[in-house]
Amino acid sequence: MKAILTDPKVYIFILSLMIVGAGAIFAVDRLIMPVYTNHSEGVTVPDVTHMSIEEAEETLLAHGFRFEIEGSRAHEAFPADYVVDQSPEGENLVKPNRRIYLTINDAESEMIEVPDLSNLSLRNAEIQLRNKGLRVGNINYESERFQNTVLEQSVAAGREVNRGATIDLVISDGLGGRLIQMPEIEGLRLSEAQAELQNSDLMVGAIQFQERADVEPNIVLSYSPTDQDSIREGTEINLVVSEQPADEDDEVEEGVIVDTTDVDPDTLDIDDQ
Repeated sequence: MKAILTDPKVYIFILSLMIVGAGAIFAVDRLIMPVYTNHSEGVTVPDVTHMSIEEAEETLLAHGFRFEIEGSRAHEAFPADYVVDQSPEGENLVKPNRRIYLTINDAESEMIEVPDLSNLSLRNAEIQLRNKGLRVGNINYESERFQNTVLEQSVAAGREVNRGATIDLVISDGLGGRLIQMPEIEGLRLSEAQAELQNSDLMVGAIQFQERADVEPNIVLSYSPTDQDSIREGTEINLVVSEQPADEDDEVEEGVIVDTTDVDPDTLDIDDQ
């Protein structure tokens, strides 16, 4: 036994076996398995969610895939028989002829009448759509004098769409394209100044009150901006308006002390004695 352990040929044999085994593993991993599994061939899985089952079938077959409906579940944001999930997911690289498992929406979506959103503020439009079970989609802005007001909607009011559908909106940015001649509002009463600004397609901004004893209340003392004669429609004009100074507290009169030292006692009332 000792002679075997000290024989160099034994160690050479063991080392040879290890080298051969390592080479076999490398060959299987790098050469045989890639050929067997078509490792060098791969196809990107198309994303078929948000498609009807007919569209999904056509798309998958065109890309060389098979498919199987794995299950179904209700999803209010999709019409009935639309794909709501898939496995493997879209954009994954897989072998050709791979089977794609689909989950479809099995619930009949409720039809919702689209509300009229024109001239509503963006916030009110979002609330209206949410209350109806609809959602705001893309928001684009156009120049108009009234800020954050709905100018257009992608689906006309009164049309019926599936619950969960998205409605795209066009919103005004509050800056119109026309230049307006700034009206002379200094010295006008506040109500008159507001009417002048509204008639000129301008907006009343912040109103600051300033105490002035020499000017009657609610008179426009100044406004801003004042550095330009022409101003873009929809611009906010800030006003400084007069108000009556606060009344000063009446001074408290101190009690008067009457000196009765020299007064004739006979002239005093009985209560004073």
